[in-house]
This record gives sequence, structure tokens and C-alpha cells, in this order.
Amino acid sequence: MTRNFHDQFAKHYLSELLGPLGDVIVSREVTAEVRQIDVWFSPGTAPKTNLEFLGLIAKMASTACLIEPFRNPPNWSEVRRCLIKLFAMQGDFQREARREERSVTEDELPRLWILSPSCSENVLDAFGAKVDPEGNWPSGVYFLPAGLRSALVAINQIPATEETLWLRLLGRKTVQQQAVNEVNALPENHPFKRNILEVVANWRISLEISQNLNEEEEELLMNFSSAYVRWREDTLREGRQEGRQEGRQEERQQMVENLLRVRFDSLDEQLSRTITPLLQLSPEELTRLLLTLSRQEIVARFGGESSS
Repeated sequence: MTRNFHDQFAKHYLSELLGPLGDVIVSREVTAEVRQIDVWFSPGTAPKTNLEFLGLIAKMASTACLIEPFRNPPNWSEVRRCLIKLFAMQGDFQREARREERSVTEDELPRLWILSPSCSENVLDAFGAKVDPEGNWPSGVYFLPAGLRSALVAINQIPATEETLWLRLLGRKTVQQQAVNEVNALPENHPFKRNILEVVANWRISLEISQNLNEEEEELLMNFSSAYVRWREDTLREGRQEGRQEGRQEERQQMVENLLRVRFDSLDEQLSRTITPLLQLSPEELTRLLLTLSRQEIVARFGGESSS
């Protein structure tokens, strides 16, 4: 199976950012021909965090929306496929409203945000994408005609400000590397720093143990290295400061859960049963097995089931 580390990282990363603001569904299927939305977001009635920390991401998530992140700039066909998903979701909204005998306004229909490391003039012209004439959105955000409720975000063109940090982390090359450095430099009490460093570090570990990385995956590995080092140092320091067995055990369990979830996309019942036996191992043995054994081997060895 072809590995797509950026796709998986972006889904987990956006889910972590948007979770406190509302309901997030990763890889949501839509009706008609089976398709999956990379990230579906529905705002909560009472967000669990202050929106200002998320900057431009929070502004995008002010309404129900589809978020489609691309590691490489999308071509015409890929943009059209994103629009098809949007129209399918808008159709679902309208059918549900009819069943409930209520109306849906244009402002209530989902929006589409296509996140790209860059956007060519060819693509922007083909879909009539323009910057916001009223200046309410920064450069790099291009809106398609109003009836489409869609926008292309060229991450390399958005200004390097605190407001755009979380979007720039999904960019490429120097854009992404600068964003990683900015995350590392955030104050220790920042509400998202620890969680995002953990997401980045876990994906960096997943990349590191993989074989035959392509050029793009090598780039991700390099860009995430400093975040991984910072996360590891912070985790070790906090572990030493905690000094209590209960705290260390909870941290180890969280680490095991995160690694299982990153390596195998989800933590289902079978994998959950392996956590307690795994925690009986020494730290060195635990790390080695988590990074090298296949799912089948972990379940067979620690889940109380045969491998057949």
C-alpha cells in the first residue's frame, strides 16, 4: 500500500487543532459514489478553548467545513474532486433539512478549504479564484465564485505571522521549517504547544522507522526533526520532575496509545487489549517492539489471540 505520510499527518494534526472547537471527523464518507473527506468539521456550541490561539484556522472553522490538505499543489482534476465532495455534503445538509421540515440558508451550507503548499496562476485562473476584495482575509487565500463556497489557500503566500502559524506548519521546505521553529519557540504554557509537538514527534518517529522514503518523506523527516528533539527533551524533563510512579505510568501509557494510533491509524479494541501487557516491558524493550512489530504480531503476542 502506498504510504502518504503528509495526508495522515495533516488529518491527525487538524483533528488535534479543531477538536476543542467542535466535532471533527477524519476520512468521512459521503453519499453517492463512495468518497472520503480528509477532514470534516462542525463547530461546537461552546468551544473548549479560546479561538484567538488558532488564528486563521479558527476563522476558517467558524462554519461547518471540509478541509482538504495537499502535500503537492492540486491540479484541475483534484480541485474538481474536492468540489464534488463539497456538493455531496451540501446535498446531505439539504436533504436532512427537508426531512426535518426546516430550511437551510446559504450561510449554513458547508464550505470547502483546499490547503496547498502553493497555487499556480493556471489553477487560480481556471477556477476564478480571487483574493478577498474587502481585505478581511490575508494574501494567499483565494476564493472561488461565491456560489461555490470554496477557497484555495496557497500556504507559501500567506504572511508569516502568529495568526497563520498553524497553517504554515502544513507547508513545505523553508515555510514548514520556519513554522516548526516558531512552534518550538512558543512559551511553555501555550495551550497547543505540547499537543502539537507530540503529534509532530509521533509522525517523525513513524517516518524514521519506515523503509525506502521518497524525497517528500525525507523532507518531512528533516523538517520535523527539531520538533521531535524538543518534544523528547520536554517529556524527559517533565518525567524527571514528576518523580511519582503513577505519573510516569500514565505518561508511558499515553505514549503507547499514541504510537499505536500513529502506526495503525486507529486504536481499536484489539490493540487496546495489548496496552496493559506492553506496559510490563522495560522502556527499551517497549520502544523497540512498538516500532518494529506489525499489527498482527503485536495483537498475537500481547492481545491474547493467535496470529492465524
